Amino acid sequence: MKDKIFSKLFGKGGDNDVMLHLPEDERALFALMIDDIEIGRLECEAGTWTFVYSDKFRNEYSLEYERIIGFPKLDKVYQKDSLWPFFLTRIPGLKQPAIKEILEKEKIDGENEAALLKRFGRRSISNPYELIAC
Repeated sequence: MKDKIFSKLFGKGGDNDVMLHLPEDERALFALMIDDIEIGRLECEAGTWTFVYSDKFRNEYSLEYERIIGFPKLDKVYQKDSLWPFFLTRIPGLKQPAIKEILEKEKIDGENEAALLKRFGRRSISNPYELIAC
């Protein structure tokens, strides 16, 4: 059911769409920021995504800012083999002609979650956080 909802909202998953994945050999690191404060780090390596809150956020700002949806525990190391919805919403619908053109022109693998997140994930209309590739 969740996959059908994401398919309708973001153009991913249906019969005519590409299924996103994280290649085993992909490595990437992102800093999740707000107001020049590093909230946490998102990393992918060996086919696994990892999210962890930064020490500075946990120690100095956790009472001032809300925790990220889907990541309620400040001290937990979150791991998953696919991208969490909070980050996935940063990737635009891949059926859009302008997006197809960018992927083709910049030779971006349209199935690679990390490559798509690097290209399109910096800002989102769905939340105020900035995701910066490190």
